[in-house]
Amino acid sequence: MRNPPALEQLVESLRCLPGVGPKSALRMAYYLLQRDRKGAGLLAQSLGQALQVVSHCQLCNNFSEQEICPLCDAGNRDNSLLCVVEMPSDLMMLEQTKAYQGMYFVLMGRLSPLDGVGPRDIHLDKLLKRAQDGQIQEVILATNYTVEGEATAHYVSELLSSRGLRVSRIARGLPMGGEIEHVDSGTLAQAMLERRNVR
Repeated sequence: MRNPPALEQLVESLRCLPGVGPKSALRMAYYLLQRDRKGAGLLAQSLGQALQVVSHCQLCNNFSEQEICPLCDAGNRDNSLLCVVEMPSDLMMLEQTKAYQGMYFVLMGRLSPLDGVGPRDIHLDKLLKRAQDGQIQEVILATNYTVEGEATAHYVSELLSSRGLRVSRIARGLPMGGEIEHVDSGTLAQAMLERRNVR
């Protein structure tokens, strides 16, 4: 016996979410229709609203309801620094540290040839324009330390360095409060390589 066409369409739509397969999508659809119709209505309304009003900031490429997002529009940021991150969640984590007061650029992804994600898919043309606006003195690459993140950092570094821009990369090493005996050898080796003078 088949499900009603509208239910099948809902299940198929839910499968666009990362990590959601056919069974998970069916369970979600059943839950929304049977147990939380009000929540389903709010979800549909919120999703429709977000699709209408949320786009990308013209400067940092992060999600925004305005052409220039509040962070880029703030007058107290250091316009000479540009930190490049993969996703909005990375930007949020860096902001929580309160250790960085410069500007950002969000790639909205990372290079991944196996997944069909190339340079055009991560807004490198927009990044290049932003980095060469005459105000940026240093570009800080804060992509993840994954194979794809490293490849992205290398590609962006080559792209920007060839145009005379100063490019740096966030450091990696031992976590705060971490004990050496519990750290993997790759992280420990990197911490040794990226050591710095105490004075």
